[in-house]
Amino acid sequence: MGFIWFWIVALMLVAYVILDGFDLGVGILHPLVARTETERRMMFSSIGPVWDGNEVWLIAAGGTLFFAFPLLYASAFSGFYLPLMIVLWLIILRGLSVELRSHIQMDVWKSFFDGLFFFSSSLLAIFLGAALANVVRGVPLGPDGYFFLPLWTNWQPGPSPGILDWYTVIGGVLALVALAIHGACYLIVKTEGELQQRARGFVLMAWGVLLVITVLSLFATTYVRPDTLDNYKLHPAGYLIPLLVLASLLGIFYFTRKQQERRAFAASCTFLATMMAGAAYALYPTLLPAVGTAGHSITVSEALSGSHTLHVGLVWWSFGTLLAVLYFVVVYRMFRGKVSLDSGYGH
Repeated sequence: MGFIWFWIVALMLVAYVILDGFDLGVGILHPLVARTETERRMMFSSIGPVWDGNEVWLIAAGGTLFFAFPLLYASAFSGFYLPLMIVLWLIILRGLSVELRSHIQMDVWKSFFDGLFFFSSSLLAIFLGAALANVVRGVPLGPDGYFFLPLWTNWQPGPSPGILDWYTVIGGVLALVALAIHGACYLIVKTEGELQQRARGFVLMAWGVLLVITVLSLFATTYVRPDTLDNYKLHPAGYLIPLLVLASLLGIFYFTRKQQERRAFAASCTFLATMMAGAAYALYPTLLPAVGTAGHSITVSEALSGSHTLHVGLVWWSFGTLLAVLYFVVVYRMFRGKVSLDSGYGH
């Protein structure tokens, strides 16, 4: 059951990154590719019916983590209290920017919320990437399973790290660039005309940056935590994951140049999914690695709930997830096609 629930949580986090990731990407690109008020409205309309639903997967992942691995939930949510509060406020600010922008038809009002949309989306991407890098790097867990991380210390991923160091900054920049490209691929699918062309141009321009940062992050990970390669050495089939990462990266560039927009977006989804799958594959069965000689990592077996709880929960989780999937199928089917400003939905 531990293996099953580990990958259930990982799957839900992947779903959140892919779905809410393009919302964040649209926010990051908002001041970069939109030139007119019509184009800015088009960008908001492209995510309007789905952005809040996409965030459900983050809430569901947190709830599942609390249910299946309560020790990890208690430890992580206490140690990561500061960044979690920052993320919470950024999510609130992003929601306000989407919902309030069109309530008053004043240029200064719209400009303020446009800036807020870009600011909150960009920082959310950076903090989410840094959060994953913190988990991969490890935290200074005490004997009681708890820890505290300041925002930064000496910028080194040593025995007393901060939330931000050179390694987690690489993770944050990687997330920022990857989600910006993901959002651009989504805009290419949902829009037409000059806005679509500028989004396509951004993908082709930023793709090389993403390739460099991805390779850099892989080398940095093996330097900071050499044991991340242990599972790959024990089970060489796992090397298919980095091969899929490379193939999806090449697919983003190739399909974008060939103007095969849906395939380019699918390649971007595959890239995000395989990057996260690679991190999960490297960590298992560790849920939260410890740094320092006195630390003790939290593993699946230690953090797992009781057997009866997990079996009953699997039934209800399956039922709830099925309802959520059906909802998303209906919404995205209604929203298929290019964005129309007349209705805000696809056609």
